[in-house]
Amino acid sequence: MMARIGPGRTLSFYLATTFFRWIVGFFLLGTAIIFLADVIELVRRASDRETFNAAEAVAASFFKTPSLSEEFMPFAVLFGAIAAFLALNRRLELAVMRAAGISAWQFILPGIVTVLLIGVFSTTVYNPLSAAARERSEELSARVLGNEARILTGSAQSVWFRQEGPNGGSIIHARAASSDGLTLFGVEAHLLDAENRFAGRVEAATASLEPGEWLLTDVTRYDVDGNSVHQDTTTVETALTAIEVREAVARPDSISFWRLPDAVSLAERAGLPTHRFALQFQVLLARPLLLAAMVLIAASVSLRLVRLGGVTRAVTGGIVAGFALYIASAVASDLGEAGAVAPVLAAWLPGIGAVLFGVSSLLHSEDG
Repeated sequence: MMARIGPGRTLSFYLATTFFRWIVGFFLLGTAIIFLADVIELVRRASDRETFNAAEAVAASFFKTPSLSEEFMPFAVLFGAIAAFLALNRRLELAVMRAAGISAWQFILPGIVTVLLIGVFSTTVYNPLSAAARERSEELSARVLGNEARILTGSAQSVWFRQEGPNGGSIIHARAASSDGLTLFGVEAHLLDAENRFAGRVEAATASLEPGEWLLTDVTRYDVDGNSVHQDTTTVETALTAIEVREAVARPDSISFWRLPDAVSLAERAGLPTHRFALQFQVLLARPLLLAAMVLIAASVSLRLVRLGGVTRAVTGGIVAGFALYIASAVASDLGEAGAVAPVLAAWLPGIGAVLFGVSSLLHSEDG
């Protein structure tokens, strides 16, 4: 009876820890660079203010960095996997494994399993923590920058939603919203009476959610005949709670993975399009597949070329392939956000395409 040829449990664990160390190392390095860049930018914008506090600026960037580093995670996996393959080749460990009859697919598998676990952890644990930290960051940024922070961190897209109140509903339009959705800018409210008839219009510079009402500032109120009157403040009744507004109006990337399904249903209740939240949910679900695709891409550009001494070409090829996948993912996400492509397709197709590319490239280079 022939013994099964394979890496074995000990070797598989060694390969997995090698990939893990390199990937975490690149992720921490990228996170540190992102943190320093954000601190420098925040200090540059706020250092001339009388209320500037360096400690609060650093803390604001510290809490913001986890959400920013999520975008860097696929590149950390790509660079870490390339570095792991280079290290294994430099120590001739891959050559020894090949001589022992272990195929490329067998010593790539521990790396794929590792990044799948990293992807699951990133989606289910790291993402909720980074979303909570982002909220804290925006509170500190508001202290450092004042109202400018709300505008700069707010949504670049206009907001429409309908709400009900004790004495009638209203249709709200805002040019922008803070990332938590609780502050609106450039507000226009079309008021309705109890029988859903037009009852007037209100224009305001800002609107902040209070219990049971929106508090509007710098207001111009129009009655049904078009007569206007200016007011410093006024209120518009609402039955929406802070949680409902946050999850229906806020940016999808500011909502944690576990709350996104509720955000979809709340957006439906508020009359808002749901594809942005559905897309973000599917993107997070597809993240493990995308990370696994990065390992396959790293293997496809590293294994064959490194044996020929093409280290520079390997790194360059990996970077080009990674950025190509990033661009494809960005284009698919834009199409998904616009509603032109179903969220499931927009989220999963880039990862599936990258996996197919990596597998076909490896089949060509390793198995002829």
